[in-house]
Amino acid sequence: MKVALAQLNYIPGAIGHNSQKIISAIDKARSGRADLIIFSELAIVGYPPLDLLHRGDLINRSMNAVKEIASHCNGIAAIVGGPSPNTGVFGKSLHNSAFFMHEGRVRAVINKTLLPTYDIFDEARYFEPGNTFQTVALNGERIAITICEDIWDEQPCGDRGICRLYSITPLDELIKEDPGLIINIAANPFSHNRIKIREEVFIRNAVQYVKPLISVNQTGGYTDLIFDGSSVVIDSDGTILEKLSFCEEEVRIVDIPVAGRERKGYQCPPPLPEDMTGFIHHALVTGIRDFFQKSELKRAVIGLSGGIDSAVVLALAAEALGAENTLALLMPSVYSSEQSVSDSVMMAQHLGTPYHIVSIEEARQTLEKTVKPFFTDRAPDITEENIQARLRALILMAFANKFGYMVLNTSNKSEAATGYGTLYGDMIGGLSVIGDIYKTDVYRLAKNINSTSEIIPGQIITKPPSAELKPDQLDSDTLPPYDQLDPVLLRYIDFERSPAQIIAEGFNPQLVEYVVGLVKASEFKRRQTPPVLRVSSKAFGSGRRIPIISKYD
Repeated sequence: MKVALAQLNYIPGAIGHNSQKIISAIDKARSGRADLIIFSELAIVGYPPLDLLHRGDLINRSMNAVKEIASHCNGIAAIVGGPSPNTGVFGKSLHNSAFFMHEGRVRAVINKTLLPTYDIFDEARYFEPGNTFQTVALNGERIAITICEDIWDEQPCGDRGICRLYSITPLDELIKEDPGLIINIAANPFSHNRIKIREEVFIRNAVQYVKPLISVNQTGGYTDLIFDGSSVVIDSDGTILEKLSFCEEEVRIVDIPVAGRERKGYQCPPPLPEDMTGFIHHALVTGIRDFFQKSELKRAVIGLSGGIDSAVVLALAAEALGAENTLALLMPSVYSSEQSVSDSVMMAQHLGTPYHIVSIEEARQTLEKTVKPFFTDRAPDITEENIQARLRALILMAFANKFGYMVLNTSNKSEAATGYGTLYGDMIGGLSVIGDIYKTDVYRLAKNINSTSEIIPGQIITKPPSAELKPDQLDSDTLPPYDQLDPVLLRYIDFERSPAQIIAEGFNPQLVEYVVGLVKASEFKRRQTPPVLRVSSKAFGSGRRIPIISKYD
């Protein structure tokens, strides 16, 4: 049997657009003599559609699209993900379904059973779980069709990897009909610390049930989420025979491996590397590009400070959007060093991005003079520092409004975690590019960007980080050194360990308590930040829901 894996980039809610992509892929697979083509989870409406699923008109259009797509399935079968009405008396009004199409119509509807409610997922809000299990037949072969979690009945458990939720999975039931092939349609977002676990789950299932397995994932950026594709074909012994491109659209036709036959013609991929920085780089570029394209935006403006964070964001934006569509604004004050300005100019010239130097010094002096009578004899403090950050935000937004740019935020995860940023100042923007990257990892990303040629000047990478809002200021004046701070943040935020557990690992108790206190006190700030491109399993945003006012360890 020849099977086509259709790894496509959809737009949530754009049913006409998505359907045409699906139909075009069906035609391509048919011309390649494929017997079956497989699409990803909820492909017709795009994943995740969220509360668009509450719109009855969207569901009606989706079901009409199902009929239209099925009419093109002559000479080829298709498995297409989409919502379907729940015809039962009780429960939610929809199922998360896989439509098996053949000979011009829908032959079977498979409903997802295990609905995830962890991290970014909230499928139980919208869908009623399925409760029946059936394989489908094609060319004399039984096929087990599963939807995402139905094959990997696990959820992340902090730093412990994965935890099983149920003793019996839908696949345990489907395997009783002795299918010759397991198919999983999925919508798995990229997470640099979970992608290997995902592959291990697929391999374990193939080996456990001694069946070849295909998983088709969607690709592309969806606001804060980035879907990496990486669809796979796995033999019954756990060997990955094919893997589709990372963060790229692709339709690939493969021969299903037959037991006992020599494996020939497969593009067996190399294993994932230990250092995922290159994958993170590619994912962030994808996230920026798709955010702009799907929002029908074209140009970005970035405040370039001479520091590593804004330099990395500028480089990523120029790669995603083109240098000509990426404007750098240098906004020095009296506290900005000449080196920071010259480094920023050099970087803009390396990239070929347009740039302007817009001094905030006169505005800073004017504003401080305006408020001075009300501050009486109080000494300068963070208030004056924040005025500078907010003046820069004001200028960035002025350029955005006047010329049609969108501001890209340059805060990293360490800063967002500890509140080391100014609301309505350097925390502004329509999209946070590196808000899920700890500061120590920003340096790795910078080196990856420079791996073929120097884009980010070396001085930007090597100099001590500073906000340059007062004389001789360094980040370490306020925060612990990043090589001490980030390991604590990783354990507290990503691994969800308690302060006591972190201290038990040998970390300084005063350090841990101080860092945890900063994280707790900054929750209100994070609620007002732009959407953060998610590249880990615990990004700030929809996947981490902490009350602004709470008491917890």
